[in-house]
Amino acid sequence: MTIFRWFISQAVRNACAAHKHYRRQLAAQSDLLAAPAIAAVQSKLDELTIAIKEGHTGRINIKVEELQFAAEKWIKPYPNAAWRENVEVLLVALAVAMAIRTFFLQPFKIPTGSMQPTLFGVMSVPDFTSFFQNNYWEDKTSIETRLREQIKLRDTMVIPTGWQRVKEWFKGISYIHIVAPADGTIDGISPVTKFLIFNIKQTISIGGVAQTIWFPPDYGEEPLPYRAGLQVGPEGHVFHKGDIVANLKVSAGDHLFVDRLSYNFRKPTRGEIVVFATVGTQIKEQDQFYIKRLTVLPGEHVQIGDDRHMIINGRRIDASTPHFENVYGFDPKQPPRENQFSGHVNGAIAQQFNLYPNLAPLFPDAQTVFTNGPDSYMVFGDNTCNSSDSRTWGTFPAQNIIGKSFFVYWPLTTRFGLDNH
Repeated sequence: MTIFRWFISQAVRNACAAHKHYRRQLAAQSDLLAAPAIAAVQSKLDELTIAIKEGHTGRINIKVEELQFAAEKWIKPYPNAAWRENVEVLLVALAVAMAIRTFFLQPFKIPTGSMQPTLFGVMSVPDFTSFFQNNYWEDKTSIETRLREQIKLRDTMVIPTGWQRVKEWFKGISYIHIVAPADGTIDGISPVTKFLIFNIKQTISIGGVAQTIWFPPDYGEEPLPYRAGLQVGPEGHVFHKGDIVANLKVSAGDHLFVDRLSYNFRKPTRGEIVVFATVGTQIKEQDQFYIKRLTVLPGEHVQIGDDRHMIINGRRIDASTPHFENVYGFDPKQPPRENQFSGHVNGAIAQQFNLYPNLAPLFPDAQTVFTNGPDSYMVFGDNTCNSSDSRTWGTFPAQNIIGKSFFVYWPLTTRFGLDNH
């Protein structure tokens, strides 16, 4: 009945708010107040409780005034009460947010493309990243051809304006357009200045003149010079005033919530996309979190056939296996390709198609069988041609698993929402 009265009566709602407020103040100062003071305020709280239950508006208003009078007489006022209450609300909100993050849903950002095309990492057009790496297995002609392609993409890119630019922003796309303010080389490029989780600015100096890039995008694991093909220092390219230094389109990596609750009640199953810590593994970066597809469970024997399918305990995994519909839904007549579903590549296949030569050292051919440990897992990236995964560094302990992919909340693309498996 009291709940019903609360909905229909303004007096009851005000009385309940006053009762809650002064009850909290009394509880907070119970160790400072004398016994008569506590009894006096508590008596008025009890009388207001009875009046609320009776529901007589006039009596309720009288008891609220009596409670306020008693509280003002006995309870010590707090300095800056409004600020105190706002801080309390903020702290409670932060505590709730931290609890949700720790026990239920944790935000995670995908920096690399190892799970493409299921989940996307940060990408850019053009992308000169590979030219800063030691691609010693490629011949000079191939490298020069790819370099010309990237330069053409840079020089022909048209940056949209107006509503089209706004629509692309919602898809996670940002643009960087830098024009030389003076003659000279690139003197320096500062790290991105951050505030909490936001990128605020970045400075690039050309010919002794500095200019600021406001709200630069997240470049993922590769900095601006690598993505835009910029060389810093006197040995770099000499620009003339007005020359285009960088024309860059950056697509944000998927931002998702990780379900941290489910694995408290069950064990991970094959095919789920999981986030795990790299500490205690053979991975070079020991303070990172990776996201991959869980492929091999504890105690299982696995090999990768020349048909690009896993064989686990003698059973071939294919598109009929839950969560592998897309991974193994590729055309076997087509060669494996980056950023495309192409199954899983072993070392022999990588060599056959001139992929990274050390792509799968633990699976050099179709006959090699790897036995997983009793309390370990193995994971593969869906982008099998460009993924550092268990084919390279092996297993990781079960306790390293943080949770599983749950919901992509940014950007607003076709991958937004649930069921990105």
